[in-house]
Amino acid sequence: MSHRSRFSILLFAIVTGCEPLASPRTGPAGEGGPRAAGDPPPLLTASQQHGFRQGSALFQTTFTPATGLGPLFNARSCAECHEDPVVGGVGDEVETHATAYHGGVCDDLGRIGGPVIQDSMTPALAQFLGIEKEPVPIEATAIARRTTPSLLGFGLLDAVPEAAIVALADPDDRNGDGISGRPNQLPDGRIGRFGRKAQIATLREFTSGAFINEMGITSPPEPNEQTIRDTPLPAGVDPAPEPELGQAGLDATDAFVKLLAPPPPTLSSFAELQGRRLFASVGCTGCHVPVLRTGASPVRALSNTTVSAYTDLLLHDMGLELADICLGQAEPAEFRTEPLMGVQYKKAFLHDGRAPSIEAAIQLHAGEAAGARDRVLALSPQERAALLRFVSGL
Repeated sequence: MSHRSRFSILLFAIVTGCEPLASPRTGPAGEGGPRAAGDPPPLLTASQQHGFRQGSALFQTTFTPATGLGPLFNARSCAECHEDPVVGGVGDEVETHATAYHGGVCDDLGRIGGPVIQDSMTPALAQFLGIEKEPVPIEATAIARRTTPSLLGFGLLDAVPEAAIVALADPDDRNGDGISGRPNQLPDGRIGRFGRKAQIATLREFTSGAFINEMGITSPPEPNEQTIRDTPLPAGVDPAPEPELGQAGLDATDAFVKLLAPPPPTLSSFAELQGRRLFASVGCTGCHVPVLRTGASPVRALSNTTVSAYTDLLLHDMGLELADICLGQAEPAEFRTEPLMGVQYKKAFLHDGRAPSIEAAIQLHAGEAAGARDRVLALSPQERAALLRFVSGL
């Protein structure tokens, strides 16, 4: 069955309420076996499989102004950005974010359109305003570019207990290794883990935030449309009734994203095994922690297991050359350690895609990562090649 045909069946199921047949890729409930990129994990219940299929269809739905798109947006569907090598993977889009930072205090400019600056608007709003995209607020002190991350395996990161993240923190560098990671603690006390600045605490919030910020789709947690400088929308510009995505649709999309299995690594050769050893010996694992353990979860495949994410989900100072915006407690030069699972699918690296290769990305590491960077650069050509082969296979 073609990808298009399978998607049509799934979307029909959401509209009619009929249960589609089991996917030929994932098999019936309870079936194990290896998972390909874009598959759900094994041993799902029938209800969980159903939620995954519904969410997959919504993730691939192309919205229009009549069905809620915009009036400010960056994409018309989730899959427009998360597409490579499968739905839920990376994308080639680069979008604009902006914030203000004064005296150690971060302002995300949310009251006047930030931090995500949408690059498109519906024809009705464009005609009314006489512009084609949202302008960066004049109050911004920094502008950032952001690439599209892969979502594969994010459900496992969501299931890592906050205590496990906090346990990895060393804000005062008490062990003297030059690395002082700290969590981005939200105003309500929760620990952030998603977003390049770890500014979002849960995957559900990440998903509902993406609907409103990237597509202009309102939902129960995000009921207000994005506007320019908080200016009310003209009558008739936003014809779809609010919320444009109901709770059931949001729950299904959250289930799909949560159940995307992590990509299988492609490591096998002796050189790659040597690279794994070198990755640890030069100190990369000081931030890119190889394995995290999840806590209890209603999803069996996510519960009390491990994820080879190669991240500590903490903020680290990466040096002034990479510094851009602030978010929450994250200062301009601080970034959450990027998970390396799925790096095999990327074609551009770092938060803004400025590095054309993994080696170029390593060379741009500074701040807390300077020591590990220098040790990588001091390796012999053969050793460095082995380390790069290891990382590129994750």
